[in-house]
Amino acid sequence: MSTYDVLIRDGALCTEAETRVADVAISDGRIVAIGADLGGSAKNEILATGLHVFPGVIDAHVHFNEPGRTEWEGFASGTRALAAGGTTTAIEMPLNAHPPTIDPAAFDLKVAAARASALVDFALWGGLTPGSLDQMEELDARGIVGFKAFMSSSGIEDFSAVDDLTLYEGMAVAARLGRIVAVHAENDAITRELASNARREGRTRIRDYLTSRPAIAEIEAISRAILFAEETCCPLHIVHVSTGRGVALVAEAAQHGVDVTCETCPHYLALTDEDVERLGAVAKCAPPLRSEAEREALWQQLLTGNVAFIASDHSPAPPEMKTDSDFFAVWGGISGCQTLLGIVLTEGWERRDLSLQQIVRLTSVNVARRFGFPDKGRLVIGADADLALVDLNSSDTLRASDLLYRHQHSPFVGQMLRGRVVRTMVRGITVFLEGAIVSAPVGRLIQPTSGGSSQK
Repeated sequence: MSTYDVLIRDGALCTEAETRVADVAISDGRIVAIGADLGGSAKNEILATGLHVFPGVIDAHVHFNEPGRTEWEGFASGTRALAAGGTTTAIEMPLNAHPPTIDPAAFDLKVAAARASALVDFALWGGLTPGSLDQMEELDARGIVGFKAFMSSSGIEDFSAVDDLTLYEGMAVAARLGRIVAVHAENDAITRELASNARREGRTRIRDYLTSRPAIAEIEAISRAILFAEETCCPLHIVHVSTGRGVALVAEAAQHGVDVTCETCPHYLALTDEDVERLGAVAKCAPPLRSEAEREALWQQLLTGNVAFIASDHSPAPPEMKTDSDFFAVWGGISGCQTLLGIVLTEGWERRDLSLQQIVRLTSVNVARRFGFPDKGRLVIGADADLALVDLNSSDTLRASDLLYRHQHSPFVGQMLRGRVVRTMVRGITVFLEGAIVSAPVGRLIQPTSGGSSQK
């Protein structure tokens, strides 16, 4: 009779504190023992010599567009791409699906869609929009991780931006519920008027779009969101921060007792505005990619420890939505959830001496802590056996054919990425192995046990 379900032998275990060679034993989907040369047998024994064993990545920011716009991505292809990149849990955003997740009925529709085809575990954001405040309590009861709001146009008609009063009142409700509010922070008046002026004057090229969304629009909106959060005592999270100055505002507020964190994305760490002009629509996003100087300032903030975590902001669309002579009309979203860990290893560990311990915090531990998932994100006894086995000695050029997205485009195609994900396990089940999906959908809805913690 076997002692364990799975026994991983001789892997280099990466935790937030250290990297050490040890065995990992798994039973009933959880880690039950860790140590050198564990005794006992297992139904499935895996030799991980030469591989690093990471906690599965938790991607806090993906758009899978299901139900309603599944032709843009969907949980089936989206979560397979996650698994191929070593991600075992994702938090899916409320917009781009139709209907958006702004009421309990829409939440139930999305959960049903995800349960039918998700290969990895998932949690859901609810929406905070004008007219949706009376739905917040019921969404909270369903088990959302928090509420997402746009301080500027979302680019999609069925998810409206909040005015200041809606954001302030929504934060007050979220504070009472003990839930986080996440904001897309760009000043709407600045971005809207600059874009309108440019298009009216016939300035619709790539550089015109980039100029219409200056860094000050992000910085001002972050400041305003922090002020509202401080006044309402609402936990606040700033998504996809693209500037070092934006991160610095968050860090300063946190030092003064505001419950605020921020994330950045692989594309802001790996690419610049010059790459948008070189690559075109595949690299369009909002906030946009910044200058080399802004990118380096962002890296300095991250290396200092002021960025809580890195999320992909995977926001795909069909190719026809990425083609227009008017760059303002092109869909603004980057496909990047499959390459999150690879970009962080390449740009951070290989090129900037970002330690593996820091990477574990940025891609798993801090996310689980912030959103209240005590069973996720750590290599400890009792945690879910969500693991990514990675060959750090391998480097490969990313090809479009490697991507498991519904639409195989990404600004990272052609880049050499460090670290090959050999195996991905969700609660002890191998879902991805040596380049192939090897499991039926096993994803489960996970719900926060608390409002989370801002501790890094």
